[in-house]
Amino acid sequence: MLRFWLICLSLAAPLVAAPGLDIETLMRLRRVSDPQLSPDGKTLAFAVQSVDLTANKKTTQIYTVPLSGGRPQAITNTGSNDRPRWSPDSKQIAFVSVRDGASQVWLMNADGTNSKQITKLATEASGVLFFPDGKRLLFVSEVYPDCADQACNARILKEEADNKSKARTYTSLLYRHWNQWSSKRRSHLFMTSIDGGEVKDLTPGKFDVPTFSLGGQDGYSISPDGKEVCYVMNGENDQATSTNSDLWTVSPDGGEPQKITVTAGADVGPVYSPDGQWLAWRGQKTAGYESDRWRLFVIKRATGSVRDWTESLDRSVQSIYWSPDSTRLFYTLEDRGRQGIQMVAINGTGGARSIVSGSATYDDVQLTPDGKTMIYSMQTGASPLEIFRVSSPASKPEPLTRMNEEILSGLKLPAFEDLNATGADGQKVHSFVLKPSNFDPKEKYPVLFLIHGGPQGAWHESWSYRWNPQVFAAAGFVVVMPNPRGSTGYGQKFTDEINNDWGGKVYEDIMNTVDTVTSQPWADADRYAAAGGSYGGYMVNWLLGHSTRFKALVSHAGVYDLRSMAGETEEVWFPMWEFKGMPWDNPESYAKWSPSYFVNDFQTPTLVIHGELDYRVPVGQGLQLFTALQMKKVPSKLLLFPDEGHWILKPQNSVVWHKNFLDWITEWTRKPAAKP
Repeated sequence: MLRFWLICLSLAAPLVAAPGLDIETLMRLRRVSDPQLSPDGKTLAFAVQSVDLTANKKTTQIYTVPLSGGRPQAITNTGSNDRPRWSPDSKQIAFVSVRDGASQVWLMNADGTNSKQITKLATEASGVLFFPDGKRLLFVSEVYPDCADQACNARILKEEADNKSKARTYTSLLYRHWNQWSSKRRSHLFMTSIDGGEVKDLTPGKFDVPTFSLGGQDGYSISPDGKEVCYVMNGENDQATSTNSDLWTVSPDGGEPQKITVTAGADVGPVYSPDGQWLAWRGQKTAGYESDRWRLFVIKRATGSVRDWTESLDRSVQSIYWSPDSTRLFYTLEDRGRQGIQMVAINGTGGARSIVSGSATYDDVQLTPDGKTMIYSMQTGASPLEIFRVSSPASKPEPLTRMNEEILSGLKLPAFEDLNATGADGQKVHSFVLKPSNFDPKEKYPVLFLIHGGPQGAWHESWSYRWNPQVFAAAGFVVVMPNPRGSTGYGQKFTDEINNDWGGKVYEDIMNTVDTVTSQPWADADRYAAAGGSYGGYMVNWLLGHSTRFKALVSHAGVYDLRSMAGETEEVWFPMWEFKGMPWDNPESYAKWSPSYFVNDFQTPTLVIHGELDYRVPVGQGLQLFTALQMKKVPSKLLLFPDEGHWILKPQNSVVWHKNFLDWITEWTRKPAAKP
């Protein structure tokens, strides 16, 4: 029987008398992810991504470290390698390697020796898992659904590459997604032996398996007896207007797939209990609403009975993990900008218990076979993600990785602080505040207000390699990150209150936060700037037409004209939900909340940034905004990235982004020279 404890972590203060974080140093940090504990509980494998700024690329290698502690060792060094997955006997690791420009499944010994390529597919391979027998592998490949074999796929790929015309034709929506145009290929799950050779398509057909998702746990899982594969698939013909992905199961031996979920919203992240009796997943009940509350569902496979374990919990579940004896479920929960770990007994006794909590973001929970040691990842606004272990009873957590210790020891990274304001309808609005490392309480500082995207999203006590507030604070700004109406982690009603009210209560929440900041002794109200991306960019554009309190604005990938946005974006369910239909259904809302209707009030100097491969908020939104600013003679600058989508990801582009961002807000918030 497992014994657990409440762990409330107090984080050590960073070293003092050292500089803050600049973009070049941010690029030097090694990015830890995907910890995987070996089945015997003795070794941890994980991925580490490094940035080569000169070569303008990122590469990832696989490391291992004994659970008893020690120095992590890289066990790959050729190409870029990630997704380590252990064999059941802990003697081998399957992984995905990109060598010679192609992503394929490879296999190696646990110490990195005897590395060999398993798949050699023209359609490439990713997302590998071991079957419980240790003899077979499951993986994902994007194939042409009408092809019966890889020879057919290879032939069509070559024909398309050789075709001098690159014209595209479409007869349905979702013809492009995020930063790619849709092709005739679809993601399918395949099975092969660890010796390679023949591959078997387990999910043939016209739909993607698993359904596309941004992050989260795998969209597929294998039952412990190896007789069933569960996967996520949206089987709706109109993929652009539906969020209704379901869980399906299929036998690796063949047969018809079976749908096992019935909710109207999305069902994702299936995870079998180790004994195979249960299947847990995250699900939403509301059709067409991607920001509905994520619940923890469990189905008993023998009877098909389903239970919502978080029915009374007004927060969203982020990830799910089983105890080794299948008696408990661990899950992470977003709450007021933090993410903790909770536990519930599968027999329903005792209720949910907090296991790990603190001013941080925790995830990646795994336990040793005896249930006495737990590993997890932790990150804060002042420390990148690292992996920790803790053993019962209530021992002190110990880091298994310190991948950035040398770099961070030379920096002073201030901790996030909390600030509360009274927003619309008297609701409390929470913000994080980050002050410069050399902060002097007797001085007044320029303030940068960062507005998050989503709009159903939030700023968290976590580390980021994009929009990292430490970089802005190191440039001399006090950074304020409000979580206004629409933010997640403050109850579903608080989240929902932005629907069809994009410039309403959320605007009041933000401006009331500005008022609260103005009352602080360190705030220089004559040197305010605001910046945001996606919906945050929308709110910057809204501020342009509704406030003159800011000296500078930065609109990244911001929605400018709601009517044209609805016709250009790809996931059509989004505007349909947010504005209760398309522009021809509800023209009043589109007019009421569109920043483009308030151009005559634009006055604030604005930097407009957009990626030309952004199909979520297409580049036309940024171009229209810049045209309006120029026509109104408002000081403005347009920064375009031809090779980027919604996010600026390439290393040198990121440096250019940060330089332009900081130059712009610094120029317009510069302290006036003292009069002689």
